[in-house]
Amino acid sequence: MSEMDLARSDTLAKLAASRAEIRRVLDPPPPPDAEVSGLSGRDGMFPRSRTMRMLLSIRGVGTVGALAGGLLLARPALAVKLLRMIPAGAVARMLLVKGIAALKAKRG
Repeated sequence: MSEMDLARSDTLAKLAASRAEIRRVLDPPPPPDAEVSGLSGRDGMFPRSRTMRMLLSIRGVGTVGALAGGLLLARPALAVKLLRMIPAGAVARMLLVKGIAALKAKRG
């Protein structure tokens, strides 16, 4: 092999190693309790993305509520315009399902 081929194969090996490390950092294995709580996106369960899992968790709901409250205080006209874009029926149904699930969890 020529010197150029050796340099290319060395560069490709380094790229493969760095890609593997980036995948390991950005896509860590799910926590052991993720299977129980239904947060594992590996087998097609909803939600798959970590962003949606965070937003649907208790801390995520609080964060979204704080952002909405801050937006309402700072720019009420913009908040009302954005509120009109949200499908109220879907949001109400989601909140109702979460409430019923919380009540069932309390009983059990």
